[in-house]
Amino acid sequence: MVCTGSPLPCSLPSNALCPNDLPPYRLCPTATNTITSVRSSLDSSSSSTTLEQTNVQDQFRYSRASPSVRWPHLKFEGTTTTNKSRTGAPSLLVEEPGSDYSTIDSGSAGLEQSSQNVEREAAKTGGSDAVNEIGGSVESQNEKDEVLPSRSRTKIKKMNKLALKRAKDWMQRVQFVTDEILNLRPDEFVADVLDRRKVQMSPTDYCFVVKWVGKSNWQRALEIYEWLNLKHWYTPSPRMLATILAVLGKANQEALAEEIFERVEPGIGNVVQVYNSMMGVHARHGRFGKVQELFDLMRSRGCEPDLVSFNTLINARAKSGMMPSGSALELLSDVRRSGLQPDTITYNTLISACSLGSNLEDAIKVYREMEAKGCQPDLWTYNAMISVYGRAGMAKQAELLFHELGRRGFYPDAVTFNSLLYAFARDGNAEKIDSIRKKMVEYGSKLDEISYNTLIHMHGKQGRHDLAFQLYKDMKLAGCNPDAVTYTVLIDSLGKTDQISEAADVLLEMIDSGVKPTLHTFSALICGYAKAGMREEAKRTFEQMVSYGIKPDSLAYSVVLDVILRSNDTAKALIIYQRMLRDGFRPDRNLYTFMIQMFSKENKHGDVEKMIQDLKEIHSVDPSEICTVLVNAQCYDRASEFLKIAVRQGREPDQSNLLSILNSHLSLNRHTDAEELINFLKEQAPAAYSLVREALILVHCKSHRLEAAMEEYHQLRGIGDVSVAVYECLILCCEEMESYANCSQLFSDMRFYGVEPTKESYRRVAVAYCKLGFPETAHHLIQMAEQANIHFEDFSLYVTLIESYGKLKLWQRSESVVGVLRQSSAVDRKVWNALINAYAFNGCYEQARAVFNKMMKDGPSPTVESINGLMQALINAERIDELYVIVEELQEMGFKISKSTILLMLDSFARSGNIFEVKKIYHGMKTAGYLPTMHLYRSMIGLFSKGKRVRDVEAMVAEMKEAGFKPDLSILNYTLRLYTEISDFRKTIEVYNQIRKAGYEANEDTYNTIICMYSNDLRAEEAFSLLHEMMEKGLQPKLESYKRLLWACGRQQLWDLAEDLFQDMISKGCKTDRALYHMMMKIYRKSGNHVKAENVLLLMKDANIEPTVATMHMLMDSYGMAGQPTEAENVLNSLKTSGLIIGMAPYASVIEAYLKAGDHTSGIGKLLEMKKDGLEPDYRIWTCFIRAASLSQHSSEALELLNSLQNAGFDLPV
Repeated sequence: MVCTGSPLPCSLPSNALCPNDLPPYRLCPTATNTITSVRSSLDSSSSSTTLEQTNVQDQFRYSRASPSVRWPHLKFEGTTTTNKSRTGAPSLLVEEPGSDYSTIDSGSAGLEQSSQNVEREAAKTGGSDAVNEIGGSVESQNEKDEVLPSRSRTKIKKMNKLALKRAKDWMQRVQFVTDEILNLRPDEFVADVLDRRKVQMSPTDYCFVVKWVGKSNWQRALEIYEWLNLKHWYTPSPRMLATILAVLGKANQEALAEEIFERVEPGIGNVVQVYNSMMGVHARHGRFGKVQELFDLMRSRGCEPDLVSFNTLINARAKSGMMPSGSALELLSDVRRSGLQPDTITYNTLISACSLGSNLEDAIKVYREMEAKGCQPDLWTYNAMISVYGRAGMAKQAELLFHELGRRGFYPDAVTFNSLLYAFARDGNAEKIDSIRKKMVEYGSKLDEISYNTLIHMHGKQGRHDLAFQLYKDMKLAGCNPDAVTYTVLIDSLGKTDQISEAADVLLEMIDSGVKPTLHTFSALICGYAKAGMREEAKRTFEQMVSYGIKPDSLAYSVVLDVILRSNDTAKALIIYQRMLRDGFRPDRNLYTFMIQMFSKENKHGDVEKMIQDLKEIHSVDPSEICTVLVNAQCYDRASEFLKIAVRQGREPDQSNLLSILNSHLSLNRHTDAEELINFLKEQAPAAYSLVREALILVHCKSHRLEAAMEEYHQLRGIGDVSVAVYECLILCCEEMESYANCSQLFSDMRFYGVEPTKESYRRVAVAYCKLGFPETAHHLIQMAEQANIHFEDFSLYVTLIESYGKLKLWQRSESVVGVLRQSSAVDRKVWNALINAYAFNGCYEQARAVFNKMMKDGPSPTVESINGLMQALINAERIDELYVIVEELQEMGFKISKSTILLMLDSFARSGNIFEVKKIYHGMKTAGYLPTMHLYRSMIGLFSKGKRVRDVEAMVAEMKEAGFKPDLSILNYTLRLYTEISDFRKTIEVYNQIRKAGYEANEDTYNTIICMYSNDLRAEEAFSLLHEMMEKGLQPKLESYKRLLWACGRQQLWDLAEDLFQDMISKGCKTDRALYHMMMKIYRKSGNHVKAENVLLLMKDANIEPTVATMHMLMDSYGMAGQPTEAENVLNSLKTSGLIIGMAPYASVIEAYLKAGDHTSGIGKLLEMKKDGLEPDYRIWTCFIRAASLSQHSSEALELLNSLQNAGFDLPV
């Protein structure tokens, strides 16, 4: 059997497979004699070998040269060349076999890891990215077993002539074959070069060919590897396997490398170098779990890990982000427990891992242990530590370390300087940056792309865009080509400072220069457009990014989705959202909130439900968190449902979510829904008792059920602590309900139970004390708040305090408050106006004028409120006649008298009853073009009504209607009272009907006026009916209404109705006066019920109303009319005993009682007694005696009575 493609025909054992029948990734097991014959043929002359190769060359064709065809089940990340195409082989100066470290790019620490994606890209590009830098060293450490010895970075070992010749020979061979392979056209195969055997190659040479070719084209390197395994003369080696795995790892072909590793024969793969290479493949992507699995597998198969294995494991853990504080030292302990001593690479890897997480403390500990264990730091160590300090914002420590590396004999490289530049650029220390640049010149180092990027970013963050652009120009003049990071930093800086058009120009320049924009470039521009509100441009930029073949990341998707949503294009937003999910990205909670809110506003409930479903299924968000999203999206009904689901699952309800849902229900007056949710929580979440009680308090407060809220508060207070939010809610409710006493008590409870009041609590309670008339207490609270470092900057609270002092005539305290404020800050106009008003309340015109003059001189300039306060001070000082003088002075100062000032003057004259001045000001105001207000009409109609100026009232009402004002209830009540007082009852009824027709609800003034009208018109029954209607509505009749109604009852002789009304007043405890009792005594006297008249006197005394002489006279008069002279005589004697001055009326009442009783003698005796007391009889005595004489049955009795009158001084023709 002949192996196709082999240089020589050979016979294989019967149990051997033909190499062409093997899968390309399997290693060909050939017989020992075959291998020997192949190797001997390789040692033959080059001419015969070349001839044989030429003969078989045409026979060999690799028909499946494309990896995507040969490995159809794998999804390659890319099938094109991973590195830029090249015309020649890699320079031999790039890397020597066996070097400890692979080549590193020079650069600084880049940009800050924790900032925007633009900064992360810059940091990744920078050569001092600690993890990337040290990661390369870990991978290169696998090559320690190369042919040539390793070379130090700072010292060059001398080589003898033989070693130099050997090195030159193998380098030339490898260089030649590498160039031949890389220069192949796409339709040519590696076999076309290797089968010709132009140079003699050893297995080690092939390893280096695979490695060097792989740097430029991993596909060609894989083709070499497969070609070798098809040759029966080739013995597979762990070294070649490790090499191809490393190549594939660097080309990001992780899946392909993993499959080759899994299918390799155990004898080849169970070598530490192979495991290390495969671990390096996974470590590149931060797959710590897989690296750990390989590490454990290696140990289980009896292959003991070496230091490279541990370094790779550490590197993988660092890149995975699984480096919590303290884990670095634990990893060092693991290495030592394995019997190995950590080397410089181990320490460098750990330091770099700490740098990635800005874990300064662990980095320093590792560095100190490195020195303590005698492991000398190298330049990379110093670079990593400088990077650590730079990322931690400790630029001074970075600078100290820079000086130390110089003292230890190390020569700083570009990485060193760039890391140092980054440290000071992060702090914006331009002076230090200039110093470092000079130092770079001294060391012969120049600014590179990374350096320029760092400086451009610094100036961009500081808003010094001119310097940033100048550096950009210097960069190009220096021969440094701006890369994607440079352009991205410029675009990001310009976008953040709203120079978005310049940022767009930079993108065009970037494209024109041949630099392909990156994801972060487009993201920076999209963010800039979004910040500037240029939504259409942001959307176009996103589409442009996609057209460039750039896959958006989470930030790009999120920004453009936000932009589209703000454009109210929910249909487009839904497409972008679905594409985002397909690409494996997830919107954050805030974006989900915004999306749900926008779709809910457009009533796209199906899409909202789909997003909620995505939150549950794709993102595995629990109901409690979904409830939070829905609350923030203002979808309170659905939020309530998920809150219930979360509670049923045993979760405690979130207080913020619950209160937000309840607030929503209450604001929409859905009190039933709120109470239903509360009851559900009572049943399902008994452990959340306090929360439910607090929620109940909120419900009651929002419903203004203060008593119920306070009751719940006291119950909650009895079982535990009350949150500050509940206190604030209760205090707010008390303020709205004007229950200032409860407000004060709640604040006292807060202080007693150790609840720290908030700024708003202090403010509301201080206002409450001012409303209660306790400004001193309010002032004390303000001082307490200031001691707690709570300051009230807007002065509104101080204004309330100043005016409150003024209302209590404590204007000196108002002055003191203003004085304290002036010591701490400039006093604004509101404070000065409040002080003027405080003086105005007390009529202190001179002090108010002094403040006004100060405002005129020093500012702030007076306003209309200042002028009105000054005028009010003059009015309250009862100097109303000087108002015109002040007006003239103000006009001379250049002030225009405002409408409010004129109204104030008019109102003051109206209150003083000066109708002439009121009409004068009114006409002057209309002449000046000021239209009357409703308040003005109300004041003037009230004034004219009191003056009973019917024509003026009717004219004003007509004018008011012409001006478009509708008379309100108070104006109609004024006209009601006017027509009632002038007894024009017809018009009174017309106005009353007008009130009812206008839909006004009659108030107390309306009812009282109509009752008085009916009483005056002697329509007591109608008045009485209206009185009952009034009381049924909860309105309280005035005393005057009762008196008018009683008078009407007396006039109409409705004695029972009058008595019922009087008894009703007494039983209800209505306010009474002496005149009311007198009126009732007269009614009883007229009705002949003299006993009840006497009872009225007792009721007067019970009501603490002392009877007067007039009262006693009415009682005596009642006795007299009843013919009860003895009782009348007793009353007269009581009056005389009390020492009161007794007039003619009491004697007249007693005399009339005697004469009516037929006791003429006693009557004549009382007349003589009256004369004796010095009282001269008047017409009342005359009337009594004449009436009695006319009623006498005998003439002698009549003559006796007449003679008594004549003797008393009356001239009678008897």
